[in-house]
Amino acid sequence: MTRPAAEAQGLWLLAATFAVAVAGLVYELIAGAVSSYLLGDSVTQFSLVIGVFMTSMGLGAWASRYVTEAERGFVLSQVLLGIVGGFSAPILFLAYGWLDGLGLLLFSLVVAIGALSGLEIPLITRILHTRQAMQHTLSSVLTADYAGALVAAVLFPLVIVPQLGLMAASLVFGVLNLVVAGISLWLFRERIGWLIRGFWLGGLVACSAALIWTDRLVSLADTAMFEDDVILSEETPYQRIVVTRFGDRTRLFLNGSIQFDSLDEHRYHETLVHPMMSRLPRRTSILILGGGDGMAAREVLRWPDVEEVVLVDLDPRVTELFRNVPHLAALNDRALNDPRVEIIADDAWQFADEDRRVFDAIVLDLPDPRDFSVSKLYSREFYARLVERLSPRGALVTQAGSPVFAREAFWSIDRTLDETRDPQRPGGTLSTTAYHAYVPSFGTWGFVLARPGPLRDPDPLPEGLQFYHADLWPGLTTFGHDTAPLEVETNTILSHALVRYYEDGWARWFR
Repeated sequence: MTRPAAEAQGLWLLAATFAVAVAGLVYELIAGAVSSYLLGDSVTQFSLVIGVFMTSMGLGAWASRYVTEAERGFVLSQVLLGIVGGFSAPILFLAYGWLDGLGLLLFSLVVAIGALSGLEIPLITRILHTRQAMQHTLSSVLTADYAGALVAAVLFPLVIVPQLGLMAASLVFGVLNLVVAGISLWLFRERIGWLIRGFWLGGLVACSAALIWTDRLVSLADTAMFEDDVILSEETPYQRIVVTRFGDRTRLFLNGSIQFDSLDEHRYHETLVHPMMSRLPRRTSILILGGGDGMAAREVLRWPDVEEVVLVDLDPRVTELFRNVPHLAALNDRALNDPRVEIIADDAWQFADEDRRVFDAIVLDLPDPRDFSVSKLYSREFYARLVERLSPRGALVTQAGSPVFAREAFWSIDRTLDETRDPQRPGGTLSTTAYHAYVPSFGTWGFVLARPGPLRDPDPLPEGLQFYHADLWPGLTTFGHDTAPLEVETNTILSHALVRYYEDGWARWFR
């Protein structure tokens, strides 16, 4: 082989290293995202996926010594990686609807993808060294590999997920691996047999066809996962949004977890909002954290003396959907289009740190504390920031999960608020009232109302409520022996006891 030809192949292999590094990290991030979407606890899932993936890369690198033909081994690894990695997200989403457990399949795919990715650098380095294509073989390959990983890490949340979604993304990068394999196959054609060529062609056709039919694959996965007709399915940088409909019944799912059912959501939102609102001496300005579906805002706006509602939700796509899509906006009585409502797309913690406004009440309609990133919004440190945003006679209410399914988690939230300092009384803490209501979609669901002083008598409730009325209150604050208070830890950003309580509680019932 001439020197120019060897140098051209060397440059191609460095470009291939960059491309397959991008693809490899994307597969890893997809596996972490899918596992956190479907299995919960994103910190644990991402940690396990990364650890298993890196270990598998090491196994692949070790196994590369047994590959006698480096060129053939590299092409075959790319074909296999394109097929396994490309179909990883479709397989996982489809399997979730059909299998009882996903963990074994998930980590089998992670091991396979990691091992195949681990073969790449040793084989490319051997090819370059054999052909004397580069003077600094290993350093050049590692530089291209690390640069590819950086590009993937930046593009994944900003471009890949918003523009492609997880299922299409895995197939796109599967095709990329197969394109790399195809070009390498042509460059090393004298060393590659017809069997590998046929395998490559079959893989390319399969991935390309699946990519063309991605919408149908997504619909098939959604059909397997959800009982009702899926009318909207999107992936954002923050979560997977699915809206289903059966007749006039609409449900919202975020990352596979139900957020509301239009048949009974009024029981949840009325109970969340009105016990507090009816006891406020002033209701001029209200802050809602979470609640991007606008249901809590709808209930707040029933009170005629409300002049301002600030709604802070991390994912702007949720509020866009429930403000602009007619049949979704109708569910919240077009509350998000009310001129009194200001919508802010921001992290709740960051908003509490940076916005200096004072509110008469704060409603926390946040996701369940399945992982550390959400658990911090149920911590004593976060509550201490929030009470600084309360007017002197204001109040705060939060959804607190199920006192039946996650009893320890529920009472941990109550204790955390109870131990939060009261800015009105130096050395004092907030007063709390825990209560619950039955919501068929969730079961018995709990709430905690916190304020600087004692509860005042309630004002008359607005008209039009379907569930809550003042006579219910004594029963809502009464707990049975199996849901009564018990000794638990306070949730802090150092301990995150709440995540453990939440996971252990739900696992007792459903795993």
